[in-house]
Amino acid sequence: MPKMKTNSGAKKRFALTGTGKIKRKHAYKRHILTKKTKKQKRNLTHFGLIHTADQKRVKDLLVI
Repeated sequence: MPKMKTNSGAKKRFALTGTGKIKRKHAYKRHILTKKTKKQKRNLTHFGLIHTADQKRVKDLLVI
């Protein structure tokens, strides 16, 4: 049986933490930033974590 391939889009978007959780970036930080407040843009800078309901699906894409 051939090796499983990692999904190319998923490997660019997600990363594993040391404890095995999956990090993600926030949306809405790419363009049209002039109408967003400094606080909103600052809070979107930090990484978030994948919801537990989505972890299995993302791990299958990353072939973990």
